[in-house]
Amino acid sequence: MPLTAVRHIRKMRGGAQSHLMEADDGQWYVVKFRNNPQHHRVLVNELLASRLLAYLQVATPETALVRLSARFLADNPDIHLTLGSRRIPVEPGWHFGSRYPGDPARTAVYDYLPDALLPKVANLEDFRAILVFDKWVGNADGRQSIFYRAMVRHAESAGGSLGFVARMIDHGFAFNGPYWDFPDSPLQGLYPRRLVYESVRSLDDFEPWLDQTMHFPEEVMDQAWKAIPPEWIEDEEYAVAQLLDRLFERRKLLPELIAACRQARANPFPNWR
Repeated sequence: MPLTAVRHIRKMRGGAQSHLMEADDGQWYVVKFRNNPQHHRVLVNELLASRLLAYLQVATPETALVRLSARFLADNPDIHLTLGSRRIPVEPGWHFGSRYPGDPARTAVYDYLPDALLPKVANLEDFRAILVFDKWVGNADGRQSIFYRAMVRHAESAGGSLGFVARMIDHGFAFNGPYWDFPDSPLQGLYPRRLVYESVRSLDDFEPWLDQTMHFPEEVMDQAWKAIPPEWIEDEEYAVAQLLDRLFERRKLLPELIAACRQARANPFPNWR
């Protein structure tokens, strides 16, 4: 659902120079701007990835198109981009928003957990799921995730308890970022903490996500394409169509691409037999 920004919170870390904002649905979003320093195509990548990941049911934040009006930008001069010594204004219009997990004044979000806590993350299997996805889309960045405390339900009982959960974030360098190609390597898409892959013993441990991706419906990809604002891909419609055609064909390469991770300098799957 398209939203409108109503309150600026703060600038976030990272090369895209995103900002945290409250939208008119009462939720908070990390907003990545169309004229960000990394390239306007990273917004297309983010939106396409969010739609594909939603189908695969991988743990990622909900996303939305967030409108920044000229008046809102004028009232919030801290919203700008910096390139060297230059201050660059953010363009009014539609930008990409990734929902923040709760009220930023109350919810602590971490990008790192110590080794003693990492194996206890409630949805650790999502690191295997996202690796399938990252190999498919040629994510040229290292896998990024955030962690926060939430109520975790227990399958063996009707109740739950407070525990850490992970969310996979930042997909701007899917499709090799602004280059829209697929230069594969064994290291691409891997999370740097190998503890998350200790349960991997064969390709079977990447199910059901491997099978779901290899049989990914073409109509879902078509719906993702139609969700892109026209101004984000002006004069690049054919390039997007070519990109998605190549992505559709890459599905059959996934078993080979995942197995090739074992050829990285440090094998991420030490228990693979």
